[in-house]
Amino acid sequence: MKRAIPVVVLSIAGLVPVWRYEPSAGGTTSTTAEPAVTPSSSASSSGSGSSSASGKVVKGTTVNTDKGPVQVQVTFAGDRITAVSMLQQPNHPQTTAAVPKLIAETLQAQSADIDSVSGATITSEGYKQSLQAAIDAKGA
Repeated sequence: MKRAIPVVVLSIAGLVPVWRYEPSAGGTTSTTAEPAVTPSSSASSSGSGSSSASGKVVKGTTVNTDKGPVQVQVTFAGDRITAVSMLQQPNHPQTTAAVPKLIAETLQAQSADIDSVSGATITSEGYKQSLQAAIDAKGA
C-alpha cells in the first residue's frame, strides 16, 4: 500500500502532458493579421495577384519538397514587402520554428536572397523558391 500512492501520483503526473497536448493545425499557418486563406487545390499554381486595402497580394508557386508542399503569399506596398504568410507548409516542428525566422529575414532583406534556417534547410529552399516566384509575379 505504501508504494501504491506514489505510483498512482506519478502515473497521473506523467499523463498530464499527454492530456494537454494539442497537435498543430494541419500544416497551414498565417503569420499576419490577414484572414485565413485556403490553399488552392492545384499542386502547382502560378503566382496570381490581387489588390487589397493594404497593398498588392501575390501568391508564390507551390513548391513540392521532400517534407511537403511550401507556398507563400506576399503583400506589397509599392515595391516594399510588407507581409509574408505561409499558405502551405510541411507539418513538422522544425518547419514551424523556422517560418517566423524566414519571414523576419524576408522583411529585412526585402528579397528572396536570405539565409536558410538550420534544421529546416529543405523547407527554407522551398520557401525561397515560392517567395522568388511571388516577387517575379508582382513585377510582371
